[in-house]
Amino acid sequence: MTHQYELMVILNPEIDERQVPATLDKFLKVITTDGGSIDNIDIWGRRRLAYEIQKKNEGVYAVVAFTATSAATQELDRQLGLSEQVMRTKVLRAEDAIAMIASEKQRADEKAARKAARPAKPVKQDA
Repeated sequence: MTHQYELMVILNPEIDERQVPATLDKFLKVITTDGGSIDNIDIWGRRRLAYEIQKKNEGVYAVVAFTATSAATQELDRQLGLSEQVMRTKVLRAEDAIAMIASEKQRADEKAARKAARPAKPVKQDA
């Protein structure tokens, strides 16, 4: 059974940005050989990191949307973890991510409704 996934990967900034697609393709072959498909590859380029990773302040970000089996996804994550070129990865099932965003929006809407329903504090007037 296949599912839709989203992969965020941060690559070592010493990689030339022109080599990023070839580097990603090397890892994504796991998905295609297992019968999955690569839906979209979005390379964000070199960005400043929120905190240092492996004594580096920058990384090359890429987001990949793909459809695959869970076994192929686990193998992709394993191979990415073994590579020295990869600083961080995160794989999410797209359905889970969409559900998470929807629940966060609902929670924010409920909070705003409670805040709007609260009575206003009286303003003191100087005599």
